[in-house]
Amino acid sequence: MGRHVMDVAMGRVIADGARNAKAGLLLRLALVALTALFTIVQPPEADAQTQPAPRQLRREPPQKPQVTMNAWTVGLAGGLLEGAPIRLAAEMARVVDDGDKLHVLPIVTRGPTENVNSLLYLRGIDVAIINSDSLEEYKSQVPDIQQRLAYVLNLFPSELHVFVRPEIQSLNDLAGKKVNFNTLGTAAAYSGPLIFSRLGLDVEKTFIPHQIALEQMRKGEMAAVVFITSKPVDAFTRGRWDPGFKFLPVPYDRKFEDYYLPATLDATEYPGLIKQGERVMTIAVPTALVAFNFPAKSNRFERLERFVDYLFSRIEKLQQPGFDQKWRTINLAASVPGLTRFPAAQAWLDREPRAARPSQ
Repeated sequence: MGRHVMDVAMGRVIADGARNAKAGLLLRLALVALTALFTIVQPPEADAQTQPAPRQLRREPPQKPQVTMNAWTVGLAGGLLEGAPIRLAAEMARVVDDGDKLHVLPIVTRGPTENVNSLLYLRGIDVAIINSDSLEEYKSQVPDIQQRLAYVLNLFPSELHVFVRPEIQSLNDLAGKKVNFNTLGTAAAYSGPLIFSRLGLDVEKTFIPHQIALEQMRKGEMAAVVFITSKPVDAFTRGRWDPGFKFLPVPYDRKFEDYYLPATLDATEYPGLIKQGERVMTIAVPTALVAFNFPAKSNRFERLERFVDYLFSRIEKLQQPGFDQKWRTINLAASVPGLTRFPAAQAWLDREPRAARPSQ
């Protein structure tokens, strides 16, 4: 019996040893497997240091609507609602529009003569349509105005029409007589008296609608009317006038060289008032697109630079049917008396010489 007990005990020891050996083997196998797996997943230390860490992409917060809307918006002072300048401003805005990349706002104002004031002092105005001689009023107030403003484009000439009754034979005959210059705010109301002053003519000035003044002329109550607008004028092409009603010549000379250009009226434009083959010499007031001369590289300058590039590059679109006929006579290279060209406009012309015809 003692031996039997001893045999049983020895058997248990052997069994326990076998189990322990088996467990140890399993543990070693598990460690080997884990080591191999770690080696596969982890790159060698040298490789890990040479490979760049993955870059985390930064997500820029979306810009606020007021930022994107204002970033490339250009304010364009046009003129009176019934005038040609605001129509041209609206057409420019339509052609150059490019969503958030460029947005031009045409603005109704008190007229081209008042637009100089808007360009100098009104917030949000970058460019404006003006009459060149409106700069005269600001010479004393803003001595450096010809440095602060620069022209982008000579849009069109507004010819001076001095229309008189049969008994008036010369400009001197108008001295002391009633002459109408249209309503205040128009080109005639500003430029007309200024031109008459340069001519040395002292007349009785009135500022009523031309339609009323023309009827007064027929009755002998008004000696003359002064129009300053692009020819031909409907009042003279469609109206019937008795013999003797006519346009007076206004010769171009040195007194007009600072802001004005020479011009003519002829029979092709006014067949009922000018004989075939004859011409009436007169002067013209350039109507120009003018920009504030912002510092180069500033945000406002860059907006205008883009505006000029779009406008000049797309000028042919404005010359197609559906737009004002004045665009068809536009000369991108034409100068404006009294001002220098806006730097971005000059740079465009230098890059695209074929697009520029000789300056008029």
